[in-house]
Amino acid sequence: MPIARAASTTRRAVVRLGAVALTGALLAACGGTSDGTSADGAGGEVTLTVDLFGSFGYEEAGLYAEYEKLHPGVTIKQTDTEDEADYWKSLQTRLAGGGGLADVQAIEVGRIASVTQQQADRFEDLRKYGAEALKEQFAPAKWAAATGKGGEILGLGTDIGPEAMCYRTDLFAKAGLPTDREELAGKWATWDGYLALGKQYKAKAPGKSAWLDSVGSLYSIMIGQEKERYYDASGKLIWEDNPALRSAWDHSVKAAQDGLSAKLDQWSPQWNQAFSAGSFATIPCPAWMLGYIKGQTGEAGRGKWDVAKLPGGAGNWGGSYLSVPKAAKHKKEAYELVKWLTAPEQQTRLFEKQGNFPSATGSIAKVAGAKDPFFSNAPIGQIFGEAAKAAPVQVLGVHDQNIAQQITNALSEVERKGLSPDKAWSNAKKGVENTIG
Repeated sequence: MPIARAASTTRRAVVRLGAVALTGALLAACGGTSDGTSADGAGGEVTLTVDLFGSFGYEEAGLYAEYEKLHPGVTIKQTDTEDEADYWKSLQTRLAGGGGLADVQAIEVGRIASVTQQQADRFEDLRKYGAEALKEQFAPAKWAAATGKGGEILGLGTDIGPEAMCYRTDLFAKAGLPTDREELAGKWATWDGYLALGKQYKAKAPGKSAWLDSVGSLYSIMIGQEKERYYDASGKLIWEDNPALRSAWDHSVKAAQDGLSAKLDQWSPQWNQAFSAGSFATIPCPAWMLGYIKGQTGEAGRGKWDVAKLPGGAGNWGGSYLSVPKAAKHKKEAYELVKWLTAPEQQTRLFEKQGNFPSATGSIAKVAGAKDPFFSNAPIGQIFGEAAKAAPVQVLGVHDQNIAQQITNALSEVERKGLSPDKAWSNAKKGVENTIG
């Protein structure tokens, strides 16, 4: 919701709720009108269908309503699927059959390589509508990831997922740990430091709270710090022998074996309830997680959370694209909507309303001074902005999401069933072989 939102381990859809205080005035929204000839009825009226996973925040931020006001005769209808994996499976079925596709389809960043390398013929090349003129509007890595082998532009970027660490200041105080974000950033400058601090927390943890929500989230955030994860730049599978991946695996296993995790499946009802129950003190936190935390805790969580720099350096987890299938009914009108929704002005507003960190360079500059009173007035524009600038340009592979899901499934077996790490790793290998062939 959006990085869905992505890059990435399987990120199940995130409903991004809540508001972020943004310093400075926003630019007025603007967008081109469509002169396309396709219509649903008399008078040139057009109904554009948008199919997403989770909620990208467009309805919540009022963007659809504004677009309809700016473009008389256009009506936007959105559908969404909670689980990104279910959404992708359904999209593949419809792409293969050529029917049932929306005018605009969302693509999670962990799937975009599949689109550019294997399915380019099923999506509109947006150069047909002048999209090449927008290149300088986006971060270079965001633009490049949706560019096909022949230069096709197969989607426009929504958000990205620069990473930080969110934590409960009230639980930290009760456990005798410092609560200052700068002091904590120093103490957990490395992942070993983070786990060591977790042991200190466990010794005096209030109630039944754990140090972190799940080892799956720890793995996901750590692997998001790496340029090469599952594939190398040549497209070769490297995940089994990648030392960076094994480091993320080993740290996650250690957290499980040391009892630092609340053993929660991310996106499950139990995980959702744990936010307001105070079941864990820290959660690896891509920018889009801010809105999710607000949505789960409500006003009762205001002032109890803070945001600090991530251990181990900058990374990215999540982000998405909006694409137009070739089978779309209103292709040109769909492009105009995609162009408007991903423009800097709208990305800025989404950060203001939902916490989705922009991929548009002009918008990134505008949110640099943003602070969030819900998160103890944390300088989120600075923290996530610096992370976005320093994050590596990740190598994206066709089966990134599938491999990541098998690894996090295996880690859950260690965490929740006490399975040996060697057996769990073997299960991950078998799962990958069965999934991708």
